Amino acid sequence: MNFAFPSEEYLKHPFVLPQMEKASELVFIPSAGMGHLVSAVEMVKLLVARHDRLFITVFIMKLPFDSKGTESYIASLEASPVSPRVNFITLPKVPVIDKHMSPNSFRNQFIESHKTHVKNAVAELTESESDSRPRLAGFIIDMFCTTMIDVADEFGVPTYMFFTSPAGFLGLLFNLQRIRDVYNKEVSEFKDSDAELALPSFVNLVPAKVLPSVLLDKDGAKAILGYAKRFRETKGILVNTFMELESHALDSFSDGETPPLYPVGPILNLKSDDSHSGSEQAQQKSDVLEWLDDQPPSSVVFLCFGSLGGFGEDQVREIAWGLERSGLRFLWSLRQPPPKETVASPSDYSDPKAVLPEGFLDRSVGIGKVIGWAP
Repeated sequence: MNFAFPSEEYLKHPFVLPQMEKASELVFIPSAGMGHLVSAVEMVKLLVARHDRLFITVFIMKLPFDSKGTESYIASLEASPVSPRVNFITLPKVPVIDKHMSPNSFRNQFIESHKTHVKNAVAELTESESDSRPRLAGFIIDMFCTTMIDVADEFGVPTYMFFTSPAGFLGLLFNLQRIRDVYNKEVSEFKDSDAELALPSFVNLVPAKVLPSVLLDKDGAKAILGYAKRFRETKGILVNTFMELESHALDSFSDGETPPLYPVGPILNLKSDDSHSGSEQAQQKSDVLEWLDDQPPSSVVFLCFGSLGGFGEDQVREIAWGLERSGLRFLWSLRQPPPKETVASPSDYSDPKAVLPEGFLDRSVGIGKVIGWAP
């Protein structure tokens, strides 16, 4: 069955599910972060809307620390079902994980510790299969959940990946992983070098020093490129992008060395309703939208660095000076990072004035708005 997504190129090469003689079920395993979870749910909605004999079970992994927005979003999924053919299962809590470790080590241990729970939950699904129950057709996993490929293999079903980041970043990971494993060159060796890399997914040469810091760290590169190596074991990769946005990057995957790529984006939640989130968050969203409505069209720069994005005081001040000098209108989700060597969600500053340049908020009245968590 062909899936009509927005991209014209996608319509030429659509993601095709096999014709189903009987109802089939996919297991969807997103990461716990909001940026991964929300887009995964939107992808689930698209899939079930395009095949009336498709069922999807989504496994939810809850972080062991407070993550503002995530808990309320999960509660909303439980309170307002997406579809009668979509089932959300919250996996049992895993043993307490030491939060005083690197984010990459924490992520690996956190997801790996859910492996047995996923296996048991899928076993219950397959044990209940009958003529009236859908058959297990495959797994769709998040980019950080590659260890779940092992579980899918045990059940004899294929694994696809839903990649929530752009195709350019996917190409970067594949290319750097190849440099490491084929040419035996550690990416971390590029740190502080003047090297420029010719990477197929980028039009221009890429200065090595501007690579993401996690890739210039030896342990970070080992973890991230370890995921990329396992991406190659999947049967296909669904990417939240579209041809008109990333034509060069998408064309670079036609070398036959990677699984088939399906640009299925843009995946957007255009009908979000935060009324379930409680009056405080609903009011916050209302205030933000009201402020935006008062600004001229296409005039506002939005600064938001993800559910785990936070900066130290020096960086905050530099961003503030840059915004002020630009003269542009802005909406800034400013959040305080957790203590160093601690894995936790950023928090809102009790008083943003303490980290912003003196008088910044007064000088930006009318053209800028600083908020905490962005709903």
